[in-house]
Amino acid sequence: MTEIPVLAGTASIADRYRVWLCDIWGVLHNGVSAYPAACQALTRYRGSGGTVVLITNAPRPAADIQTQISELGVPPTAYDAIVTSGDVTRSLIAGYGNRNVFHLGPPKDLTLYAGLEVRLTPVEKAEAVVCTGLFNDLIETPANYAGQLAAMHARGLPMICANPDIVVERGSAICYCAGALGEAYEDLGGRVAYAGKPKQPIYDAAMARASQLRAREVAKSEILAIGDGLKTDILGAHDNGIDVLFVASAIHLDAGTGLTAQSLGRLFPRDQSRPLAAIERLAW
Repeated sequence: MTEIPVLAGTASIADRYRVWLCDIWGVLHNGVSAYPAACQALTRYRGSGGTVVLITNAPRPAADIQTQISELGVPPTAYDAIVTSGDVTRSLIAGYGNRNVFHLGPPKDLTLYAGLEVRLTPVEKAEAVVCTGLFNDLIETPANYAGQLAAMHARGLPMICANPDIVVERGSAICYCAGALGEAYEDLGGRVAYAGKPKQPIYDAAMARASQLRAREVAKSEILAIGDGLKTDILGAHDNGIDVLFVASAIHLDAGTGLTAQSLGRLFPRDQSRPLAAIERLAW
């Protein structure tokens, strides 16, 4: 089996691609502060003529994410546009029209519904559920929701999962995301529609935005995806025919494990699902 190359930086492959589709959480920041080397890499790539579209499973509109990453220290020079799972989720919510929807997630995500005609109601009156995460992901796990998910399934409520990520890093902690609740609901037999990576709609939106920015249609062969999630970034790029660079993070590798041929072999046991290359942290 061919070993996955481990890069010291992205400069060695940058000129192969006209567009980078770059994940945000875990690649550009850890939920507490930005990674300066990653921001510099994106800025230098743009300076060389490349286009950067940030593609994220954040369950909020792009304008909210732009504000958030700015506060964490990601400079505007690092990207051209942002495409979010929240934007895709809004189109799925709109399909429910003027119906009752239960919001399963923290209040910070309520901007997701701005301008939509759905009615937010308690779960007992809901006709569908939109899950953006746990109410308090600092202390809760999916086990805290077992009873509520079972009651939702008993009523046959469909779920829109606005963030397919299972876990993310927040500083040195690992926190559960909406995808963990989506998986638990599916395990019960519940119906779940996923808005973000690895599903096609968010990649279609990101590629359309890239083509708009470059004023021509961008071919998939001109695009490099960058991300740290095996079931989201890596699988999504693979399924959509896009080369992908794997960024090591604590969600898949322990701090003492390191990025080695052995650790990569365990993460990617099959050639057909392997990334183009891997890197410890995004850097130029």
